[in-house]
Formats: sequence, structure tokens, C-alpha cells
Amino acid sequence: MASLVQKVTRVVLRLVAAQSPEKAGELAFWLFTRTRSTKPQSEKERKALALAKARMAESETLRLVIPGSVVATHLFRPAQSVAGGQKVLLVHGYRSRSDHMVALADALVAAGHTVVCLDLPGHGASTGRTLHLGKSVEAIDAAWRQHGPFDVFVGHSFGGPSVMAAAAGSILHVPQRRPDRIVTIAAPSNLADVFRWVGKMMGLGAAAQNAFERQVLRFSGRPLSEFRVDRMMHDVCIRTLVIHAEDDKEVAFSNAEAIARTGPNVRLLKANGFGHRRIVSAEPVTQAVVEFLGEEVKAAEIVGLPLPCSKEPNKLAATENGRPRRLA
Repeated sequence: MASLVQKVTRVVLRLVAAQSPEKAGELAFWLFTRTRSTKPQSEKERKALALAKARMAESETLRLVIPGSVVATHLFRPAQSVAGGQKVLLVHGYRSRSDHMVALADALVAAGHTVVCLDLPGHGASTGRTLHLGKSVEAIDAAWRQHGPFDVFVGHSFGGPSVMAAAAGSILHVPQRRPDRIVTIAAPSNLADVFRWVGKMMGLGAAAQNAFERQVLRFSGRPLSEFRVDRMMHDVCIRTLVIHAEDDKEVAFSNAEAIARTGPNVRLLKANGFGHRRIVSAEPVTQAVVEFLGEEVKAAEIVGLPLPCSKEPNKLAATENGRPRRLA
């Protein structure tokens, strides 16, 4: 059942659309990208933030300026350098914050990795009242310039398409920032699905919906149709771990399957029983991410062979009885 706010929003948008569908689309986009208060929205969230408070205070917090916002980064360092230690960027989802990523950050730090948690605009310790994919990628770029380059991107929920868009260079005015590995957790695969869901919730007619979707071209330089994972990542070969629960009620498991179909460099891991939000701090999930980062580089990569999704021909490596051979 629609709330009073939703009912009022629908009435207002319908009245605006009667005069100008274009204005209705612009207003819908403004409402959609407007961030909410960073105060806890429930007693459960308040307790979770209280538990994370002490650990967050131990991080090195640095604030970075992007257009329209000052974004906070939280740096967690391992106690001592470890061979194979990597630099990891963690990006939370919509209506979340770095505090909810602490369990994952701690697991990675314990394994010897350096972790930077990013608060997206209008979330956590960051300022601003607007968040969309373009703003998210601008924030990731700022973190990269200050703390990077990063070996690994990890994105939960909306953070998933954010890190993939950054790695693919999908936002035209932001430089491509390409890590060696990506982990997505409970991430959507097609932003058009999100826009259609929002438009339906707002009661937009066809003309206003089209105007709503055209706003994406304004902030990204690309149409909404380009922001689906198979198009963003079609020529970007990065080892990727996709983690998702089949019982996720916010982002359907089919999104994970869509990401997994993008190439042989992508692996899908089911994390059933953890839903959409608990999944990011569940111990089996944090350990799976640690193990993914700790995997030995495949022999093919050591000798310079292409990754499975590469279109380049295999290179010959090593010899046997004086003749070149291919490594399996």
C-alpha cells in the first residue's frame, strides 16, 4: 500500500506532467536522486552504528572534494606488511554507509590488505544531497587519486554498478579506473530496471517516464540503455566474484546470474540465507572475499597468457624438446 508521501508525490507529478512531461521527468529525477537524512532510520540501524563506532574511530579519515559534495574516506591499515597484501576500495549501497562494511574491512585487514571505505555523497560522513551513478563514480575517482591505485574494488548493492562503471569508464567525464579484481555483493545488473521500478512507484506516464530516463544522458554522456552490465563490461576483462543470495528481496538473484554471464572471468557464489543487507557482514561472505583476493595467480597469467575473455591469440610459452608448447 502506498504511503501518504508516495500518494502526494504521484499527484504532484501527474499535475506537472499535464503541463510538461519533460518537467515531470526532471522533477522525478531530482526526487529520485535526493539523499535522505544520515541519521539512523531504525533502532536496529542505531545499534549497528553504535557497534561500529569504535572501530570507525580507529580509521584514518580523509575528506575529498568533488563537485557538490565533500566525500569521506576511511583508511584501515594492517598491523604489519604482508607479502601479497593488496589495496582494496569498499563501496556501500544506497541508504548505507562505510560503518556497515566494517566486518568486511576487518577481515581483509586481518589478511594483510589495506582497505579504504568510501562514504558516497549524502551518506555517512560525506556531505551533499544528491546521489546518482555519475556522482558515485566521481567519488570513486577522487578516492583513487588520493589513495590508489587500487588492486580490488568491492561494491555492495548500488556500490556494485558503481565500481563496474568506474572500471569500465562508463561516465564520460571521469577517467577509467581499472583494478585487477572486482567483487560485487547483492548488486543490480541493469539500471533501466531500477528506473522502471521507480517510475512505476511514482506513477509516471509514458512521456514523463521517457523524460525521467533521459536525465541519465545529461549526467553521464550515455543513454540509460548503456548502463547494463553486459554493455558496460563487454570489453573489460577483470577477474570478478559475484556474491548474491537467492532469498534477496530487494535485488533479485537474476541480477547476479546476468553479471555471471558476462564472461569466463566471472565467478558466481550463492550466499543464501543472508538476504540483501546482512550479506555484506556475514562471515562466510567476508571469508569468501578474503579467499578470492588470496588466490594464486594462474599459471597462464604468470607466463603472460591472456585471460579467458581475451580475444588475443594464446602466446607460446616454454619449450619441450626444443619445440614451443602451450601451457594448459
